[in-house]
Amino acid sequence: MPKGDVFDTPEALAGLTAYDRAGDKIGSVQQVYLDDQTGRPEWVTVKTGLFGMKESFVPLAGARREGDDLKVATTKDVVKDAPRIDGDQHLDPSQESELYAHYGLTPTPAAPGRGTAAQRPAAGRGQAAADPGLAGTAAGSAGRHTGSREYAMRSGAPGEEKPNEMVLSEEQLRVGKQEEVVGRARLRKVVVTEDVTTSVPVSHEEVRVVREPVREGEETRAKIGEEQTEVTLHAEKPVARKDTVPVERVRLETEKVTETREISDKVRKERAEFDDPKGTRGTRGRGPKSGPQH
Repeated sequence: MPKGDVFDTPEALAGLTAYDRAGDKIGSVQQVYLDDQTGRPEWVTVKTGLFGMKESFVPLAGARREGDDLKVATTKDVVKDAPRIDGDQHLDPSQESELYAHYGLTPTPAAPGRGTAAQRPAAGRGQAAADPGLAGTAAGSAGRHTGSREYAMRSGAPGEEKPNEMVLSEEQLRVGKQEEVVGRARLRKVVVTEDVTTSVPVSHEEVRVVREPVREGEETRAKIGEEQTEVTLHAEKPVARKDTVPVERVRLETEKVTETREISDKVRKERAEFDDPKGTRGTRGRGPKSGPQH
């Protein structure tokens, strides 16, 4: 971190809220860790996670202050995945190296015979170290960092390709369900004619001649001449009438039947092969997956 930076003292970081390079809030600054050799802030811890119950280490390399905001050069997801190291303790070189590796922080090599400077927390949260003479007590003979640090982002801008790296892709089989029309059912009625036979009794009148003698003493007019008379005959005949009446209801219903079908397909994936100077060949790639993804 260059001289004259606003982070030369822990007081400059007290009470700030950390945001990642995309502008997403990470958490509030809790502790400031100083370089044992220079006494300048190198790391801060911020509260992350649900309800802010976790503290994660965040490097100050590439960070800047904007008002009460601390804009850091990494992403929120990278901070959440940082190695878990207890706060309120001295950072030894191995722990610091683990954090460097996680964040891709590449320090310039120190002078011959010197190691990586250890880190110690400032006295109190957000307060300056009480005694600069404590620098290096936990690291033993560890030396200070020399030169500037180059911060290597773990994930660059979208679409940005870095030298010496490639992106491996693979096809994934995703199976869904699509409803389609497979047929139609129609309900219709037609008129058919059938013969119906039934018996019904009918009556009719027939004529017959009845002769009765005239009894003696009956007063009857007698005359001689031609004469005729007639009688009306009646007969019943069957009469049919047709009435339309409802006799039954018919309707169509559908029911859903579920069955299991297997779907197989071929997917492609990329693997990386490398040859080292010793003539050793290796392969890197992701392992196989089982079953479709829905």
